Amino acid sequence: MTHSLKPMPWTTAKIIEATNGELLSGETDCVFSGVSIDSRKILPSELFIAIKGDVHDGHGFVKDAIKQGARGIIISKDKAGDLFRPEWQKKRIVCVAVNDTTGSLGDLAAFIRKHLHVLVVAITGSNGKTTTKDMTAGVISRRFCTLSTSGNFNNEIGVPLTLLRLNRSHQWAVLELGMNHPGEIARLSEICEPDIGVITNIGPAHLEGLGTIEGVMHAKGELLEKIKSNGTAILNGDDPRILSLSKKTLRKVFLFGLSKNADVRAHSIKEKGAETFFTLALPGESVSVNLKAPGLFMVSNALAAAAVGHLAGLSAREIKSGLENFKPAGGRMNIVKTNRGFVVVDDTYNANPVSMEAAITTFKSLKGDKKGVLVAGDMLELGKQSEAMHKKIGLLSAKSKIARLYATGNFAEAVTEGAKSEGMDNGDTFTGEPDEILYDLINWIGPKDWVLVKGSRSMGMEKIVKGLIDWGNS
Repeated sequence: MTHSLKPMPWTTAKIIEATNGELLSGETDCVFSGVSIDSRKILPSELFIAIKGDVHDGHGFVKDAIKQGARGIIISKDKAGDLFRPEWQKKRIVCVAVNDTTGSLGDLAAFIRKHLHVLVVAITGSNGKTTTKDMTAGVISRRFCTLSTSGNFNNEIGVPLTLLRLNRSHQWAVLELGMNHPGEIARLSEICEPDIGVITNIGPAHLEGLGTIEGVMHAKGELLEKIKSNGTAILNGDDPRILSLSKKTLRKVFLFGLSKNADVRAHSIKEKGAETFFTLALPGESVSVNLKAPGLFMVSNALAAAAVGHLAGLSAREIKSGLENFKPAGGRMNIVKTNRGFVVVDDTYNANPVSMEAAITTFKSLKGDKKGVLVAGDMLELGKQSEAMHKKIGLLSAKSKIARLYATGNFAEAVTEGAKSEGMDNGDTFTGEPDEILYDLINWIGPKDWVLVKGSRSMGMEKIVKGLIDWGNS
């Protein structure tokens, strides 16, 4: 179901109420059509919030926003002395000063969430967040007008910006919550106040900021404390760490997984090419599902989405329809057959040890008896465990009978060391920069070979995919 209504309007008075800000200029009855943090795209009717990001500080773009016609701005109190101009009062420009502009963006989102009658699903986990979010939104939107996170808008800026798109036509919101430090999930959950909280799995991701896998477990568990008291936690019944969290929460627990204790299960799973077939067992009814995505991990994501659909009151037929209409987003096990005959599996969206292992296992099944090549980039934010985790990936590659292994990044040597320790021949490994890898690969690859490309987001592995496909189709 689509919607055409605009986001909820804001008055200056509401902005001050939501943020506990101080009005420096402008009128309390001024009305804004929405909120923006981008001075280049802001509309004259919108409120500009000067966010301090990793690269840019929005306070440096306040003048640009006003030139673009913005009639209202939120700035940090510690910048007000340098930025505020008395002529803004004459021009009737609303200026609100707050303690923390990023925090105030979240406060505005929390305000709108409380004032609209929308049911919220919040999804977190070490792997599969975005796919589960997309599947869940696809299922829920079979019956309800649904807002969902676009792309990976899953942090303290992205989640509020998503909620600020809510309007009175929306019945559900499906949000992805990411994190790389303790307390982040708690804050995001405070903002969105979930009716349903989903944890897909817990694995070794973001160890740099969280220290240990137990740290990851406690950080993900912050979601459970913030679910509404009458809400439900949808949890992976196949994950022992999540099961231990489930015993501590006071919220209702609804399990998904392959195990018999799960409320929503899958059985008779069959993988055929790029598709996965299974029987979805819901409380009281079962239905066959043809998922247009490869890999057992995709079935787990689908079960989480099905569990949300069931709690939302959807029928098995509606849930099946939502799942079968799912298409993986870019860079997530996308299979591209080239004119030259070789096949590229693009899984470049991101990488951590669990998702890398799942990708290699799925790749082994996809390629069958054809030659397989792995191009691996660094998995980031693993802290002290980085070298050991990269060696394990090399070891798994050799065990999976990868014919040729390419590695790039600071831990490339650790990957190839791991492979050699499991018997991979020295001549079947190659480390280098992405352009060197691409050149060597183009000269090596045969017409029936399969290539899996994967690495952390900032490694830019998609450039290798593009180069391969462009050459393969030339």
